[in-house]
Amino acid sequence: METERGAFKALGPGFLFAAVSIGASHLVQATRAGAGHGLSLMVVVVLAMALKYPLFEFGHRYAAATGTSLLEGYRKQGRWTLVVYLVLTLGTMFTVLAAVTAVTAGLAIQLVGFGWSLFAWSVVIIAACALLIAIGRYPLLDAAIKLIMVLLALSTIAAVIAALPGIQPGRLWGPIRTTDIAFIVGLVGWMPTGMDVSVWQSFWSLARRRQTGHAPTLGQALLDFRLGYIGTGIIALLFCGLGAAVIFNSGVEIDRSAAGFARQLIELYTSTLGGWSRPIIGTAALTAMLSTTLTVIDGFPRALQLTGRRLVGPESESEAATSAVRTAGFWIWAAILIAGGLLIIRFAMRSLLGLVDLATILSFATAPFLGTLTYRAMTAPDVPEEFQPGRGLRTTAIVAIVFLLAFLAYFLHYRFIAS
Repeated sequence: METERGAFKALGPGFLFAAVSIGASHLVQATRAGAGHGLSLMVVVVLAMALKYPLFEFGHRYAAATGTSLLEGYRKQGRWTLVVYLVLTLGTMFTVLAAVTAVTAGLAIQLVGFGWSLFAWSVVIIAACALLIAIGRYPLLDAAIKLIMVLLALSTIAAVIAALPGIQPGRLWGPIRTTDIAFIVGLVGWMPTGMDVSVWQSFWSLARRRQTGHAPTLGQALLDFRLGYIGTGIIALLFCGLGAAVIFNSGVEIDRSAAGFARQLIELYTSTLGGWSRPIIGTAALTAMLSTTLTVIDGFPRALQLTGRRLVGPESESEAATSAVRTAGFWIWAAILIAGGLLIIRFAMRSLLGLVDLATILSFATAPFLGTLTYRAMTAPDVPEEFQPGRGLRTTAIVAIVFLLAFLAYFLHYRFIAS
């Protein structure tokens, strides 16, 4: 009974991982994979999820092993690693926020309307997220998002099943061409999410420990993570299948605008389940994206603030678990992030899909380097032996890093030399 209570207390960070993952990577990228290539890119989704698993798991594992965040593990390798992390984060965070906000705004236009522009909706959404963080109401959204994720998953399963009779024989698999390399790179980059989230996971794990007063065992921590990770992978495959069943078989082109894509996304469900599902699906998708946007606005500034502290000295007990939202440092970084994201949406966004592609490619470019830092932190001698990953997990992590580096080199060669 005590073990069961401990396992229940450990649950939470894994659901947050699912909440931040099931955003643009699933609603946009996985759907596009199915819509453009049928079921052919499902193998890419599965490969990305399998190879990147240990690199994400290490965020949970390191927090359980040491009681500190991954940033402390980086610091122990030398302060240069924190500088690398800082540079990589600054190189991706503006496009990430702009991309997830634009998707959220597109859904808001379709669901609510008001005649507002994409930029106006983006400002409203970001302001609402910042307000939720400031007044501490994020736990309410966190509780609601668990129900929303279940609703979205069940609706997607029902839509896929309903669409199966309409699939044309021989129209399940589409060609994969060399020219698709940029999209595949982006798909891998955000499948299931950006590698930055591994660091955020260590924050969430420590926050959960502080909230419950329970230090989870390794088994309890990993159970929580695996539930979220496996669920995230299954939902990604469902979105891919839905795109393949409804759009790939119809020959309809994916709309590259935010509002147009959001309309097509909702129509994936209404065309199979019926018009009655529009408000339910629209609300679920909008809430899922709102959660992702909020987590991005909270995650990047917190990580940057704590990175600055690690440059000065070691992590104090439970520091990463303590809310940083009321400090000046957090809000300075948040203001920089928000300003950069809104400037991209206002002046540099030509299409939603183009912006998402840029954000995902940049995230892919940073993944092998962040993964290397995480692997070195997890396998350091100061990590207790009982928490060290086994040979299979280490091997998979190394293969993932090598694969990501090789794929990045191939993409850069194709993009800047061969082309």
